[in-house]
Amino acid sequence: MIAGSIVALVTPMFPDGSLDWESLDRLVDFHLNNRTGAIVAVGTTGESATLDPDEHCQVIKRVVDRVAGRIPVIAGTGANSTTEAIALTAAAKKLGADACLLVAPYYNKPTQEGLFLHHKKIAESVEIDQILYNVPGRTAVDMANETTIRLAEVPNIVGIKDATGDIARGTDLIRALGGKIDVYSGDDPTAYELILAGAKGNISVTANVLPLKMAELCEFAAKGDVAEAKKLNQGLMAVHDAMFIEANPIPVKYALARMGSMEGGIRLPLTPLTEACHKNVDNALQQFGLI
Repeated sequence: MIAGSIVALVTPMFPDGSLDWESLDRLVDFHLNNRTGAIVAVGTTGESATLDPDEHCQVIKRVVDRVAGRIPVIAGTGANSTTEAIALTAAAKKLGADACLLVAPYYNKPTQEGLFLHHKKIAESVEIDQILYNVPGRTAVDMANETTIRLAEVPNIVGIKDATGDIARGTDLIRALGGKIDVYSGDDPTAYELILAGAKGNISVTANVLPLKMAELCEFAAKGDVAEAKKLNQGLMAVHDAMFIEANPIPVKYALARMGSMEGGIRLPLTPLTEACHKNVDNALQQFGLI
């Protein structure tokens, strides 16, 4: 079962934007050694929007090979073209991914019926476990709980990443699904609350820099230890906030570069972290002795 702290892994790059394979290997090892429950390769944080199809598949393969079956690998394979999403999902299956994460199709602004048919078509076309991903703040489309409940009847749709940050709505969804599929938080500051309400884990940006702390947070919440989960989350809030001071993954790539984990390359249209924001991120990292 995929559960706990699931890192939405960055894709390391050199300053010229080329992919940094050795740093990717080191980051994977970092998570294997710090209780990360699963790795999402080439999700939003992995800059899926700017990797070409060959690079996309190469990153998935590299992560799968490095993990070597020790924890699940979830491949980001969503697209706003159903045909493209099917092709990426089929490729991920062939490359050995354990599951795929499929973002609601962005920019097109489909109806709820369009969202249903899009995900149903992908699931029926590729026999691999699939996790839906609702992040209206980035896609300009919001998958209604009712649509998710309909999709839960499709056999290989096994979960949803709820990145709305709306705990009341997420709790309603968990209750309505009744365990048919798993729910994962996609919002670091509120993740522990959704896990306390029955979510299986958190697909996390903060885990890139503090994997062990995020693993502990998810473990406390999964055990129902409200006091410890809340206390730990409060201590992490400066890092949570810093990771979103500009659009993800700008701050987290800056943070990892400051930590010496990789260089700070990022691809246009994203740009390096604005200098005025450096102090905010640096202060958050210093609280945990990361720099």
